[in-house]
Amino acid sequence: MFLALKEIRRAKGRFLLLTSSIGLLVFLILFQQTLQNGLITSFIGAIRNQSAPVLVYSVDGRKNLQGSVIPPDLAQQISAVEGVGNAGQLGQGTFSVQAGGATDSIAIIGYDTEGLGSPTKLTDGRLPQAEGEAVALDSASGDGFGTGDIVTVTPGGYELTVVGHASQIGLQATTTMFTTYPTFEAAVTSANPDATGAPPAVITVQPADGFTAEEVVAAINDQVPDAEALTRADAEAQTPGVAQVQQSFLIIFLLYGLVVPLVTGLFFLILTLQKAKSLTLLRALGVSGGRLVRSLTAQVLIVLIAGLAIGIGLYTPLSQRELGSIPLTFQTGAVVFWSVLLMVLGVLSSLFAARRVLAIDPIEATTGSGVGT
Repeated sequence: MFLALKEIRRAKGRFLLLTSSIGLLVFLILFQQTLQNGLITSFIGAIRNQSAPVLVYSVDGRKNLQGSVIPPDLAQQISAVEGVGNAGQLGQGTFSVQAGGATDSIAIIGYDTEGLGSPTKLTDGRLPQAEGEAVALDSASGDGFGTGDIVTVTPGGYELTVVGHASQIGLQATTTMFTTYPTFEAAVTSANPDATGAPPAVITVQPADGFTAEEVVAAINDQVPDAEALTRADAEAQTPGVAQVQQSFLIIFLLYGLVVPLVTGLFFLILTLQKAKSLTLLRALGVSGGRLVRSLTAQVLIVLIAGLAIGIGLYTPLSQRELGSIPLTFQTGAVVFWSVLLMVLGVLSSLFAARRVLAIDPIEATTGSGVGT
């Protein structure tokens, strides 16, 4: 450890540069991870954070809340399947509204049974109880969607009063409101007086006692050919576009995951080659190869730990803000995962430099040569 710290103090400029570079890369990795999760949440938060364990789409809807329509006869077939304990309707539409003195485009989701499609957790207020009441996305409270604010559907002039807020209930990266099904139908009629009704987009299902969500999904898909049932988790993961976003970010994460160990390994390999004569002299004076390798490993750990600390320190304040309509949250799991992974990869990458150190022959001190290339 003495040798490791001594060298760091003597070459603090280059070690500081490496540590700062790793810290910046760690920050970018963690921020990209949070950005991915926030982007996905802004698109499917309404599905993830609603209360129905099972969602049943029409086959033609292709697992898309906006494209699915459930006619009455299909809803009856779904309700008749063994294992379906309770079934409700959930409708969705995009509306132009006046809120906070400005015109905005929002998504309105209507449910007819509390606990089957209602938001799972409120940040303040209460769930809608009477017609004309709604729960809004909490991040939009300062844009005319605060508690007690009136949101007016245009055209038509139908008014909704915000009575509560929930976090991360966005749909398609727009401000979203949850309301009762009669209120949803009234909003549809207001925006389009020629509409003959507001059929549900999906049927929400609570499994009967003794049945799991997976068993009910399998039964519905087996017995109702025109329906496609999914658990809440699968409905979230299989929403069109989610997999593509995850794949795009995966490529970025793989590149970042390669850069950090490559930078670390290359730095210490070059450093080892540059100080070849000094290392050869130390070996000739009786310093063991194992001690030199331990010194090298200590330097790698110091640099990586300091870099991780810098990256996490930069990431923490930025991970708890809103980026437009994208909610950002601190990802504890991502921090732990990337910290462990980068530490392991960084130490492994230093083995090339350790191999060079162990290859030093003390007799070379008498010939003037050092570590061979």
